[in-house]
Amino acid sequence: MNSPSTAAERTPASARISLRQSADPRYVLADRVEQLYSQMPTAVIATLIVSVIAAYELWDGTFDWNNQTFAVLVFWASLVVVLSAIRMVLFWGYRKAKDKVQEAEQWLRWIGLSALAAGVTWGFAGAVFFPSHTDVQQVFLAFLLVLLVAGGIPIYAVSWVIYALYAAGILFPFTYVLATFGNRLFAEIALIVPAFYIVNVGIAYRLNRVFNSGYRLRHAYGKLTEDYTALNQRLEQQLVELEEARRQVEASGRKLALFAERSPIAVFEFDPEGRILSMNPAAETLFGFGSREMLGRAGTDTLFPTDATSDIADRWRQLIRSREPIFGLRLNNTRRDGVEITCEWSLTPLVNLENRVISVIVQGRDITQQLEAERMKQEFTSTLSHELRTPLTSIIGSLQLINSGVLGDIDKDVLELTTIAERNGQRLLDLINDILDVEKIESGKLTLFPETLLLGELLDESLALNRGFADRFKVRLATGGELPSVTVSADRKRLLQIMTNLLSNAAKFSPEGSTVAVTMETVDGSVRVGVHDCGPGIPETFRNRIFGRFAQADMSYTRQKGGTGLGLAICKRLLEMMGGKIGFSDREGGGTTFWFELPKQA
Repeated sequence: MNSPSTAAERTPASARISLRQSADPRYVLADRVEQLYSQMPTAVIATLIVSVIAAYELWDGTFDWNNQTFAVLVFWASLVVVLSAIRMVLFWGYRKAKDKVQEAEQWLRWIGLSALAAGVTWGFAGAVFFPSHTDVQQVFLAFLLVLLVAGGIPIYAVSWVIYALYAAGILFPFTYVLATFGNRLFAEIALIVPAFYIVNVGIAYRLNRVFNSGYRLRHAYGKLTEDYTALNQRLEQQLVELEEARRQVEASGRKLALFAERSPIAVFEFDPEGRILSMNPAAETLFGFGSREMLGRAGTDTLFPTDATSDIADRWRQLIRSREPIFGLRLNNTRRDGVEITCEWSLTPLVNLENRVISVIVQGRDITQQLEAERMKQEFTSTLSHELRTPLTSIIGSLQLINSGVLGDIDKDVLELTTIAERNGQRLLDLINDILDVEKIESGKLTLFPETLLLGELLDESLALNRGFADRFKVRLATGGELPSVTVSADRKRLLQIMTNLLSNAAKFSPEGSTVAVTMETVDGSVRVGVHDCGPGIPETFRNRIFGRFAQADMSYTRQKGGTGLGLAICKRLLEMMGGKIGFSDREGGGTTFWFELPKQA
């Protein structure tokens, strides 16, 4: 296993800088403190052993307390023991500390003080015992102090400052003694001792840097290992997700292929140049071409009449440029046998992440028979309605003459029957007129004649025209306050028709003696007209289809009131043609409010 210094030496300079920057200084300091305290028991034991040897060598063999040398030796030995005990207490306190990282600086200061105290203790021994002993003992003491200074390097090298304090505590007092001893040789040695001190501090400083680099590298590599582990976990998770996505894509692809193959409508896939990439069996059946002979051919030239080819090509280029899907496109197409059919197409471009069209999915269905059926239905409805309306108008007119008494008095029972006949004839005529309006709107044959109108005057007129109808249900029609003077652009006849539908519905479904109120207000550049009835309200299950054709909520109840179920559908389409909209809401206190909005004229 490589040491920290070896790992640092083998790491490129740029990588070492990056790793040093990535290591947290707090954890590096904590590692240095940990290293210092881990060696403290060894240092204490070594100090005690060396102290015992030194004391034995310096002891003169007597136990006389009056002997100054013996007394000082005992004092020094006691000082060593007490200091060693304090250092072990400090060691155990560090071991029990909970947050060594946050308190690392404090623990470093404590061990620095203990190292200085240890050095001063030995410096005191050198200063006291060197002058008072023999030459042999002096050589022994000098050798011992040098050994202690050199031995402190591996113990305190992780912090060169602490080592410098420790070595200074030993050498500075000893150097002073040598310099003042009065011996020329000792004085010359005193000059060498500082150089020895500087060299050792320099060695400790370099070792300190090596240790710091090693700790930084260790933490940085540990962080990198964690990052790599997390990255590998994310990659593994992404691979699992990609595999799951691949399976889902394959499943979706199989579903789409099965849908296209079994679909009853023609499905093509075109490339951006309009060439056919694939087609389903329904497309083969519809156009009479086999898929093998169609692949790679230009569909815009093959499936459409010759005279429409250029127009189709322009539409295709516009589709590729816009990348917007097209729905409900009706075009004439040519079968293999030359027969022209009308198809309704949906074109969906498939766009990749680079916003480039890679293919276009084209779906089409033959609506030739549908269009023919609709044309025949419209012709039948129009013809039947006109054929019915002419005699029905004559019948109603005749019944009105009879019921008005122009032809003389008639029996009460006969009058009741003719009145019922007139009312049902009018309902039938209203139904025919509504059907004709719906057919005209859906076929686009209904023409509006907009003009600038004072909406308040038109509402007053509609109230006057429908009061007779409301009187039949004993319902009063009135305006809800003064109507403001607002102008709109609308077809007068059709707007009266809308008001008639809304007022008649409100009158029919309001209880006897109630009032149907008409209000008008401006809303964000539009004018809103509301018709408020006091009826039973609209059931929740019916609200989403109330503006549909032949829509009636409760058949038994509405049949008693009369109506075709086409009025609201006609109102909605007419208002949309005039640029407005219609809706409804619950009325406070019961009933329903039907409202419509039209753009207000400046």
